[in-house]
Amino acid sequence: MGPRNSKHLSDDSACGDPEVASRNRKASSVSMLGVRREDLMVSAERIRRHTVKHLGFSTLSLAMRGLEEVPVELWEVRELQKLNLSLNCLSGLPSGLGRLANLVLLNLSGNQLSCLPAELGLLHHLRVLFAYRNHISEVPEELGACTKLEVLSLASNQIRSLPASLGAMKHLSHLNLSHNRVAHIPACVYAMRGLVFLHLAGNQLENIADQIQDLVNLKILIVEGNRLHALPKTLCSLSALELLNVDFNELQSLPGEMHLLLRRRLGKLACHPLDTGLHVAHNPLLKPIQEALQGGIGALYNYLKPG
Repeated sequence: MGPRNSKHLSDDSACGDPEVASRNRKASSVSMLGVRREDLMVSAERIRRHTVKHLGFSTLSLAMRGLEEVPVELWEVRELQKLNLSLNCLSGLPSGLGRLANLVLLNLSGNQLSCLPAELGLLHHLRVLFAYRNHISEVPEELGACTKLEVLSLASNQIRSLPASLGAMKHLSHLNLSHNRVAHIPACVYAMRGLVFLHLAGNQLENIADQIQDLVNLKILIVEGNRLHALPKTLCSLSALELLNVDFNELQSLPGEMHLLLRRRLGKLACHPLDTGLHVAHNPLLKPIQEALQGGIGALYNYLKPG
């Protein structure tokens, strides 16, 4: 039996249109009917004609094609380095993904994925993985084998935790877990010593562990829109921190050691989401902290400064 039907690369349909989907299935069955394993390499040439060299990387974009399945011949394009499958209708990925061992960037965002394939762990050259805006609830342990990963975005999913194996990602600098269901920062995150950007907004965090002090390279920490009642004193030892966003939490006070951060790089109270500094609006801060905030960063610094 031949492989499952796949859509044409020229298909611009949306996955929600039954008439268009039916027409594309018929076209696909004609194009793939009878294709055997020995013919896949020939079929792969059809995909190679759509690849481009961008900044020296072999790149292919199949974004916004209304794909419900990935064309089976794609897994034969072994030289591919950057692959964009975003904004389709993919509900799963086959094991063939593991054949693309040269991938350095993989974009799976904006699909209907409920899980990530274990074969991701075979992509040992992967440096960037986008899987935000899916329905992912669990991350495979095998992903921890991608030790060269530098950027990982799993935002807007249904994730509650991460496997301990991800602690091996010593080169990871940017981690986005915003808008998930995380109640406790996964222990593996505190082992990611290379992190400079950690985005945890819109989760269910009630506390931050003292181990946050281990992220000595952290420059941006965003935890707005959680349920934090307090911040650990150890957070104030992060001398590289330039942006701390704790807006929209349940903080009634700030640790006195916060003056150390203000004296270093935070430097100001921030309002705009992209501003560096301390974001602490929309918290039930008790007086006289609230009055100090109204007096600006200088008043806050003097209030927090011991003695």
